[in-house]
Amino acid sequence: MDGVPCLRVSRCHAQQYRRCLQSQGALDLSLCVVKDSEGTVLLPILPSCLSELDLQSLRTLLASDSACEIVWIQTPLQSKKEKRISRGNKLEKILQELLESHGEKWTEELKGDLPHSFQRHGDLVLLGDNCFALPVWKKMDNQLWTAVARGLEAKRLAKMSRISRDGFRSPEVTVLLGEHSWVKHVDNGISYEFDVMKCMFSAGNITEKLRVAAFDCSGETVVDLYAGIGYFSLPYLVHAKASHVHACEWNPDAVEALQKNLEANRVSDRCTIHQGDNRQLQLCDVADRVNLGLIPSSEDGWPVACRLLKKTTGGILHVHQNVTSPLHNTAADDATHRVSGKKADREVWQAWADDTSNHIASLLRNITGALWITNIRHIEHVKSYAPHVHHVVLDLECRPS
Repeated sequence: MDGVPCLRVSRCHAQQYRRCLQSQGALDLSLCVVKDSEGTVLLPILPSCLSELDLQSLRTLLASDSACEIVWIQTPLQSKKEKRISRGNKLEKILQELLESHGEKWTEELKGDLPHSFQRHGDLVLLGDNCFALPVWKKMDNQLWTAVARGLEAKRLAKMSRISRDGFRSPEVTVLLGEHSWVKHVDNGISYEFDVMKCMFSAGNITEKLRVAAFDCSGETVVDLYAGIGYFSLPYLVHAKASHVHACEWNPDAVEALQKNLEANRVSDRCTIHQGDNRQLQLCDVADRVNLGLIPSSEDGWPVACRLLKKTTGGILHVHQNVTSPLHNTAADDATHRVSGKKADREVWQAWADDTSNHIASLLRNITGALWITNIRHIEHVKSYAPHVHHVVLDLECRPS
């Protein structure tokens, strides 16, 4: 059959299906995902994988009874590369016309000063600090930002300079166009609202949020030690069906957003917010599961997490960490280098997990006066944080002996 095969799924489950297809190697990563007019999403599938796709298994795996069917699209889908080039060309053309109207010539230096990446939150585009640095842009006044918004198909613009060192990791953001800085972001059917001038949103954590959403936490009490605006608290409540979540957060701006998000997703009745330093948290002996979602390290929270676990039954700790891998021998053959590099990464992650397991077993023994068994259930790679630095999560089962 001619055309491109796609899996049509409901929008609220699209990211779960996308992750599943990608893990099976069936998703065509070169083509754009398409939202259609019927409230569903079309996920492009590699034709070579179509015969092996089991829709019933997918539905069972994702516990979904929503739309899930194969359709063939006759209209060619736009590739991701084409989309980037198209948007870049549009912005470049608009800015070139603006400069020429002010008597300025278009140069390769100006072209290199355009944004090469940015974050999109609804109708607001958040630019990085590595663009529009040349003096000539200042001559354009507000006309510049109106033109940039038109080129990037946005209504509001903001620019982030750096992350502050205020202890809250607050972004330093300037609104360039628009009356306010509150935005809405939807991931996996969960609505997140926040102020881009006061809170960060890490799109790179989507795979971990999807993994959490797939947990079965029915009847469990979960403590999220670094809740932020609800990155993980909300998946535990909305999809994993936790009985109750204790969300700890010391940034008052993040707490404001968290309260809004709990109400917007209709789960505020199953969540208690604890504002302040979680090291001063008065809770203990309540948790079946503790989420320690802080990087580069959540180690300051390990003693707190140990006190929170139920003394008679224990529970599971989800420990986030940035783990640094050794430098690989770049002189080796490229293919061999890639394989050996991945193996070396996994070995470093395992060594860190073993050390963490032993450390937490010792903490539990010191805190409770009893022996505990810690078992490494899983090590999840979330993303590459920097060269040779990986954000990983350790699922550590802790039970009293």
